[in-house]
Amino acid sequence: MVSAVRRGVSLRKVAWKFRVHLRTVQRWVQRAMGRRLDRVAWADRPDGCRRSAHRVATCLEDRILALRRELKERSALGEYGAVAIHRTLIEEAYAEVPSVRTIGRVLDRRGALDGQRRVRRAPPPRGWYLPAVASGHAELDSFDIVDGLVIRGGLDVQVLNGISLLGGLCVSWPEASITAKMAVKRLVQHWRQFGLPSYAQFDNDTVFQGAHQWADSFGRVTRLCLNLGIVPVFTPPRETGFQAMIENYNGRWQAKVWSRFEHASREALCQRSAAFVVAARQRTAVRRDSAPTRRPFPAHWSLNLRAALHGVVICLRRTDHAGAVELLGHRFQLSMQWLHRLVRAEVHLTDQCIRFYALRRRQPDDQPLLKEIPYAPPTKHFVD
Repeated sequence: MVSAVRRGVSLRKVAWKFRVHLRTVQRWVQRAMGRRLDRVAWADRPDGCRRSAHRVATCLEDRILALRRELKERSALGEYGAVAIHRTLIEEAYAEVPSVRTIGRVLDRRGALDGQRRVRRAPPPRGWYLPAVASGHAELDSFDIVDGLVIRGGLDVQVLNGISLLGGLCVSWPEASITAKMAVKRLVQHWRQFGLPSYAQFDNDTVFQGAHQWADSFGRVTRLCLNLGIVPVFTPPRETGFQAMIENYNGRWQAKVWSRFEHASREALCQRSAAFVVAARQRTAVRRDSAPTRRPFPAHWSLNLRAALHGVVICLRRTDHAGAVELLGHRFQLSMQWLHRLVRAEVHLTDQCIRFYALRRRQPDDQPLLKEIPYAPPTKHFVD
């Protein structure tokens, strides 16, 4: 551009030719004024002074750093932060003492702060604790119960909610009481209509898992999943994150259905809930187009609760101070190198063993096998 101007081309023609603003051509011509082009500093730089007019003088910055070192070593209070430095500068009667905030910025700019900034790590993928779900090759349905709801007049209400992790397929069943038999009935109804997922996730409620007072207890819902070839997954007690999807849906249902209207009866509540579920399914229809394909429900199927246990049951647990976990009424010792850490326990009923895998949120792809323990599943018949 400068060469063209020096050859006699007008500034406007040069700006039009190089597709820049006229001010840009003027600025570069002004910078090269009276000098050879190979001796002009063409590196761009911001307008204005290279150093702010109000910036703290370098000598004062050096004194701030020196004071910090002195206070850190000799201060009786052990205080050497921006407030202590500001107080000391006032005592030394400096003409212009910068503010505490300015002193803090000086310390930050000169790299003299001890504090470490919190590292923000990317969250693991959804369903990270199940490799097939995390990779998008398998679907997981999560279910939970909302209780403690009462309609005016003393009508108790419990709601069985469910939602698929990848497809966002939701369902809600308000009932007077959610029992294991009721849960089985509703799950069969749901899976007949929409197909079977690869995994079904629950918390450790006795409605889903079975009685807790006996060891090796496999409840009605667990046996339903095993009959249909679904892997039941039980989340760890008192752990956040694993139930985030269904807890979020529970909150939405309570805010948009339960708290939004006054319900005269359970029937009216069921109608409001059904309308909400239909609208929510329409909103997430796009997600289901890319979600894993659900298996068709088997024809001529009937539930056999007394059938021999086969398949896999997964329990997520956290080891204690001794590297052990409580599972199915038994205590399993795993590793002293894995204390207070998450594990995935895969109870292989057909192979009669339990495999424990280490889980790390920071490294969700690395899930090494910690230990394999023989396990004999119960053989006595299920008592209805």
